[in-house]
Amino acid sequence: MAIEQSLDPHLIEQTKQQIRALVAEIAQLSKTEVAPEEFYGQFLPRVVSALAATGGAVWTLNPEGQLALQYQVNIQETRLRDSEESQAQHGRLLYKVLADGEGLMIPPHSGPGQAAIDQDAPAANPTEFLLLFGLLKTDLEQAGLVEIFQRPDTSAATQQGYLRFLGQMCELAGDFLKSHQLRHFASRQTLWTQLEDFTRAVHASLDPRVTAYTIANEGRRLIECDRVSVAIRKGKKCKIEAISGQDLFDKRSNTVRLLGRLATAVVATGEAVWYTGDTRDLAPQVEDAVQEYVDEAHSKTVAVLPLGRPAPPEEDDPNKREETEPTIGALIVEQIEDSRVSASLVQRSDVVCQHSSTALANALEHQNLFLMPVWRALGKTKWVVQGRTLPKTLTIAGAVVALVLVLCFWPAKFALEAKGTLEPIDRQDVFAPGDSVIDALYVGHGDPVAQNQLLAKLRNTDLGVAMRDVEGKRLSTMERVGMIERALKERVSIEERLKLEGEKAELRETLRSLDAQLALYRAKLAELTIRSPIAGQVLTFDLQNRLPIGRPVQKGTTLLRVADTKGPWQLELHMPENHIGHVAKAQQAIYDKLRKQYRQLLTEQARAKSADAPVEDLEKSIDADLAKVQDEELRAKTDAVYQQRFRTALETLCGEVTDAQTRVKLD
Repeated sequence: MAIEQSLDPHLIEQTKQQIRALVAEIAQLSKTEVAPEEFYGQFLPRVVSALAATGGAVWTLNPEGQLALQYQVNIQETRLRDSEESQAQHGRLLYKVLADGEGLMIPPHSGPGQAAIDQDAPAANPTEFLLLFGLLKTDLEQAGLVEIFQRPDTSAATQQGYLRFLGQMCELAGDFLKSHQLRHFASRQTLWTQLEDFTRAVHASLDPRVTAYTIANEGRRLIECDRVSVAIRKGKKCKIEAISGQDLFDKRSNTVRLLGRLATAVVATGEAVWYTGDTRDLAPQVEDAVQEYVDEAHSKTVAVLPLGRPAPPEEDDPNKREETEPTIGALIVEQIEDSRVSASLVQRSDVVCQHSSTALANALEHQNLFLMPVWRALGKTKWVVQGRTLPKTLTIAGAVVALVLVLCFWPAKFALEAKGTLEPIDRQDVFAPGDSVIDALYVGHGDPVAQNQLLAKLRNTDLGVAMRDVEGKRLSTMERVGMIERALKERVSIEERLKLEGEKAELRETLRSLDAQLALYRAKLAELTIRSPIAGQVLTFDLQNRLPIGRPVQKGTTLLRVADTKGPWQLELHMPENHIGHVAKAQQAIYDKLRKQYRQLLTEQARAKSADAPVEDLEKSIDADLAKVQDEELRAKTDAVYQQRFRTALETLCGEVTDAQTRVKLD
């Protein structure tokens, strides 16, 4: 009674308010959507503080049904780690409380009676603290328990109050676990729904391109990443077939080419690669490809997962086992700004990779079937041979066959058309000899000109300035030479005479150099006078407007064209390049025919001259002569032989004429 009266009522009320605040915080915490690890880290310190205990621990059940320490406060004060036997006893105690299924209070240094001493590590409290246990439960299962290390120097009623308070806090924790389980089940249900939709979508088509685009776009939603790309192996290289969010992309861009090179390097190794900034554990060829791509794309996380064909059932007989199927492509998962790789990201990527491998393998196998495009086209046109459309189909097919037969057995003439111009063979263009300006023009379009006739005159101001400069230097040099010669006629010392003669020789050499420069400038000046290279006619139209006085022209500019219009002409045809092959083929056929004809003429001439010569020698001689004749000379050679024969025949006929008057006329 004396102790209770000595307590300060104000202090008691303040303590109660603190406990109520902690309880309110725990109640509020149980309604938040945080991870269980974060919840226990905030829940246990508040419970320990509210009970004014030394410490505590949260033990949770893992999937194997074993208790694991989730969070602790001052567990080292219990000194359980000092003795393995104490740890074993404490562990048995935890499982016993969990098996009893209710909160429990264990005094310090308590354990079984003498009859149970011989048991191995019996359940007991080997610590000097009062252990309070509260169970973490949900509607479906027990999730674990909460253990509090409390001072033992309190009354039994106070200790029961501690146990009741811990039970109430464990109920709040149980509410949190129930909410967490509901959210987990809802998230799992959503995941299963997304996985079902993804599986249905990737297996909906047997077109590899469509399948790749479905994998990229639907896989990105399921994985919840920034970008997913699909690469398909073609030979030894991988080509990027689809990128999420992009219907069309440039396969020649640096980013796409580097991504394909990265997929090729990873597929060659056959192992998945996860890059988060560190490349020390990667193969050298993969490391280089990763660095090049990351430098271009600036992705924080890049995962390249090889896509392989489904493995066949394993045979018991080693001789019947088939070799591992080659990898068909790769799935590339990217995070642009986040370099953290969560367990959920890895798990979902593996699931997408497994389903994508099967779907893409089936699509490629279907695509590679023999004549698949033909069978697909025939399948789409099945309606044309059914029902009422069959007579129409047969009629159209018969008409097409008849048309093909007509085209095969009744060939049409193949005529090529082209634009052309009739040009004189002897024609020459007149060019500007250097950068200059039109100073005078003396002819116009259609004017007849003689060879070396003056056509135009050009002016080059820079050339004139250079000539005047050289002439000035030459004049001053000659004056200086004259002065030296006059000085040498006077009486001067030997040393001065030698000096003057040396200077005179040097000036003579300078004069020769200036004369050479002046001759070169005069030659260039003469070139500015444009004369006709041949006799003929000016063919360039509208010369007065094309070459007005004062117009600057550059070196090599075509000024005008002069041609001999009285000489032979030729027709120049501007045939399109895609038709030149037909022209060359027809021309070669003509040459072959002429060569065969010319050979026959040579054979007849050789036999007429040497009837007794061996045939082989004649043919060798004819082949040698024929090989020297170019294709362009065949017609002229053939015409010459025919002309010679005609002349010989005509002379023979003239020799047979007996009438004197007729013979005089023929002669």
